[in-house]
Amino acid sequence: MTGKYKELADFSKDLVRIATLDEGLPFISQKAKKIIGADRCSVFLLDSDMNQLWTTLADGVEKIVVPFDMGLAGHTIRTQKPILENDAYENPNFLSDIDLQTGYYTKNILTSPVINSQREVIGVFQLLNKEGGFHKEDLEFITFFAHYVSGFLELELKNL
Repeated sequence: MTGKYKELADFSKDLVRIATLDEGLPFISQKAKKIIGADRCSVFLLDSDMNQLWTTLADGVEKIVVPFDMGLAGHTIRTQKPILENDAYENPNFLSDIDLQTGYYTKNILTSPVINSQREVIGVFQLLNKEGGFHKEDLEFITFFAHYVSGFLELELKNL
């Protein structure tokens, strides 16, 4: 078992002990950042009733709310496919306004849809700013990771 997947197996033992979304999201974020080597992590959740994506977890900033069809997270929702972008400002879907609002400069970004047990997208897992950029292996791992944590997120969203 490679190092990343061994860390994921160890992570799973701890995740099952976590009882709330407020506890789980920071734990999930810290582990994803550590394994991939990213600077920041956000978990956007889809609110279909309001047609928006929101996050209670966005490292270093307050809650972020965006229309569900905008930005790289919105593109991830629409296409139900992950995105690897090593020059965020060159991507027409990138919302540079969020960088202006937060004062954080996004260089590169990796997203993956979070899909529930009914095969519906319920959110987007997003990592930012990996030194040297993200690689195909990071994309494959974070896609697996997003599927791995989707059960926890699905259950916790039902409890909101």
